[in-house]
Amino acid sequence: MTRMKEKYVKEVAPALMGKYSYKSTMQIPKLDKIVINIGLGEAKDNPKAVEAACGDLAKISGQKPIITKARKSVANFKLREGMNIGCKVTLRGDRMYEFLDRLFNVALPRVRDFRGINPNGFDGRGNYSLGIKEQLIFPEIDYDKIDKLRGMDINFVTTATTDEEARELLTLMGAPFRS
Repeated sequence: MTRMKEKYVKEVAPALMGKYSYKSTMQIPKLDKIVINIGLGEAKDNPKAVEAACGDLAKISGQKPIITKARKSVANFKLREGMNIGCKVTLRGDRMYEFLDRLFNVALPRVRDFRGINPNGFDGRGNYSLGIKEQLIFPEIDYDKIDKLRGMDINFVTTATTDEEARELLTLMGAPFRS
C-alpha cells in the first residue's frame, strides 16, 4: 500500500466520517481517478511535438499516454478531424496515489513564488482541475532533454457530491490550497 493510500485509510476517511456524519463508510468521498492532459496547439505543424509530449507524460505518470485526436474540423485553426492534438493519461489505484504524493510534496513546492493552489478550480460536482505551466517542476524531467516548455491540466475526479466535501478531502490528502 502506498503512503498516500495508507494516509487516506488511517486519517482522511475517519476525519471525513466524523465531520460529515455519514451513515455508511461507502458514503465517504474518495479519489476516483486523476487525468493528466497535455494539449498541443503546435501538433498540426510539428508532428514530433506529440511524441515529445507523450515521452514527458510517460516519465511523469509512469504510464503510457494515449494520443488525443480532433473530433471536429475547424478551419480557423487549420485543424482537420482525426488530427493528433495532444495526449492524456488516466491514473487509478496505486499509481494515482503515488502521483498525488509526488505532486503535492515534491513538484508543487518547486514552482517559483508558490503560495498554494487556487481553491476556485472546483466544477460544482466535487471534481477539481489544476493547470501547470511547465513540466520542469517534476523531478523526472531532465532540463537538457526537453525541446519546449509545455503545460498540462490535472483533473482530480472524486466521488464527493459537493465541492465542500471534495475540498475537505483534498485538503486532508495534503493539497496546499491558497488561503
